Amino acid sequence: MNILVTGAAGFIGSHVCEHFVDCNNSVVGVDNFDNFYSRRFKTLNLKELQLNPRFELFEVDIRDQKILNSIFFSNKIDLVIHLAAKAGVRPSIESVGEYYDVNVNGTVCLLEAMRKNNVKKMLYASSSSIYGNNKKKPFSEADNVDNPISPYASTKKSGELLCHVYTHLYDFDITCLRFFTVFGPRQRPDLAIHKFTRLIDEGSPIPFYGDGSTSRDYTYITDIVNGISCSAKHLNGYKIYNLGESKVTDLKTLVETIENQLNKKAILNYLPLQDGDVNKTYADISKAKAEIGYSPKFDLQAGIKSFVQWYNKNKKFLYEK
Repeated sequence: MNILVTGAAGFIGSHVCEHFVDCNNSVVGVDNFDNFYSRRFKTLNLKELQLNPRFELFEVDIRDQKILNSIFFSNKIDLVIHLAAKAGVRPSIESVGEYYDVNVNGTVCLLEAMRKNNVKKMLYASSSSIYGNNKKKPFSEADNVDNPISPYASTKKSGELLCHVYTHLYDFDITCLRFFTVFGPRQRPDLAIHKFTRLIDEGSPIPFYGDGSTSRDYTYITDIVNGISCSAKHLNGYKIYNLGESKVTDLKTLVETIENQLNKKAILNYLPLQDGDVNKTYADISKAKAEIGYSPKFDLQAGIKSFVQWYNKNKKFLYEK
């Protein structure tokens, strides 16, 4: 199978590319190396992939319709895995227009390239953030998601709606996957686990929002990749699935878990809760289990241990002046 992966050089994207290449597929990666964080992170992510002849990378923005069309025309693509996006809840509040341009218009460009080249199968990376502060827990795919509380979340909801339109009008098969706080080796440096690990290791204060009771359903990268792989085998019409661990960890416990792995104490800089952040995420994964065989295996402690090992191995390269 020939697979096109957008956001291929990122945290999730590089793991997804490795998985499908290892399963003897050919993977065409697309990434624009957005300057949201240092390019050296993505260079490290791609280190092993670029040695594999079944992987080819194009440095291109998904909004460049002409180049996208040429990539589709030159490669017989069977499946698109759309992971590219401007990421982050808080930054989206400061750059609403840019987030909509990349996440919504970029998705339109990709769907149009698929339509013009008769490619009809896609996995779309959505987000648990679209649930907002829904009072019902755990979050189910059947819940109302008409009340996002950040521009980022609203762009992901918009992407799901676009996928539904193309499924209806052009007979596409698209599955939208709502990821719940993905972590593990290569995690983006702005995300809590990576940021906290670095700051605790360096002896710097960590931003500690609220009283420590906010909580997340942390999902290890291997489980996310397995969920994507399962979804790829069950593409039929328009579907939505939660991909999470269905376990909740509060902020205080997360910090303690990282402290234990580093054997260092955190210095806490207490701050008020941030606009756009949800209080709690918690995935109901019963639908994904029943329909695609999704079965997460990793707990937070094992995942943090694996991340800290990766961080210690690569921190000199990633953070040297």
